[in-house]
Amino acid sequence: MPEGDTVYLAAARLRAALAGRELVRSDFRVPRYATLDLRGEVVDSVGSYGKHLFVRTPRVSIHTHLKMEGVWRVFRAGQRWTKPGFTARLVLGVADAEAVGFSLGLVEVLPRADEHTATDHLGPDLLGPNWDAAEAVRRLSAEPERPIGLALLEQRNLAGIGNIYRSEICYLRRVHPATPVGDVPDLPGLVDEAHRVLTKAAHEPPWRAVAYGRQRQPCRRCGNGIVVHLLADDHVERAERGVYFCPRCTPLPTARRV
Repeated sequence: MPEGDTVYLAAARLRAALAGRELVRSDFRVPRYATLDLRGEVVDSVGSYGKHLFVRTPRVSIHTHLKMEGVWRVFRAGQRWTKPGFTARLVLGVADAEAVGFSLGLVEVLPRADEHTATDHLGPDLLGPNWDAAEAVRRLSAEPERPIGLALLEQRNLAGIGNIYRSEICYLRRVHPATPVGDVPDLPGLVDEAHRVLTKAAHEPPWRAVAYGRQRQPCRRCGNGIVVHLLADDHVERAERGVYFCPRCTPLPTARRV
């Protein structure tokens, strides 16, 4: 699933193509909005919050979420699309460009005044101008027994982290992903690391993983092999995603071993 930096960069691309421009094409390929026509409206702004992306006109906010397979791409007017047309769920065109959302997991149109309802349930946005580290720590601390590797995925704690970055953040802080939140030695430091990692990925791409996806490859600190394990969780299906770590550099605290 695309993570906060991917959505942040997608919003930047759409903003460069659409912001301040009049829509000449508006094609919603979802049944609920099939008859909605925004031609003639000017795009005020494009922004993101965690994994959510918003294209705003004076009247409405177009809210999309990429989910597992979604992607936004920008094309020159008349340019051939690089993905199959049947996967396009939304097309927004200006005079010389088209923004196409392929395989979007969510498309909804909200009155501008109601945009907040799409994000009210989320924790602080790691890439937002109002990032609040103390609030993120407070929310994480509310479930001290939950493994940190799962708590970081919970968007109600802090918005923008997915499977890739939870592995990276735990690795960089030398915290085993199964460590309960209450046992993390420096939770504010870990939250600051999350902010640093995503900010760097968003502003200095391309980003290179140091743990994620490197199963059986040597740890860049100690040379031991990186492993991937599953974390059990009663709440969400996300437990099926593997988390990567070095068992030598980030051992599970002795009291928690089974």
